[in-house]
Amino acid sequence: MGVHITFLPDNKSIQVRPGMTILEASRKARVHIRTRCDGKAACLMCKVHVPDQTALAPMNQNERLKLGGMDEQGYRLACQAKAIADVTVMLPEDPLKAAIRKQLEAEREDDGLW
Repeated sequence: MGVHITFLPDNKSIQVRPGMTILEASRKARVHIRTRCDGKAACLMCKVHVPDQTALAPMNQNERLKLGGMDEQGYRLACQAKAIADVTVMLPEDPLKAAIRKQLEAEREDDGLW
């Protein structure tokens, strides 16, 4: 029996074996999670938000140290977090897309002033 992982905002789902990392599952589902260290918990680029932490295996000491308290807000490293039950994973907005979105919002606000 597998676990069901849903990736938002892409709204893609995949069923995988229990204990698979979120990063491995994302690759199988063809959902892009940024990383430079290829899953070694070195780059910290693969942070994801997981509202239901009970669906993941407990955090190892390395991940806890790397996150520096962000785990208390529901963040985990996709390369380290292992799914043990059905879970929904919220992917952060790509930094380039975020910068473009902010620029467009600022332009809209400036247009509204006139």
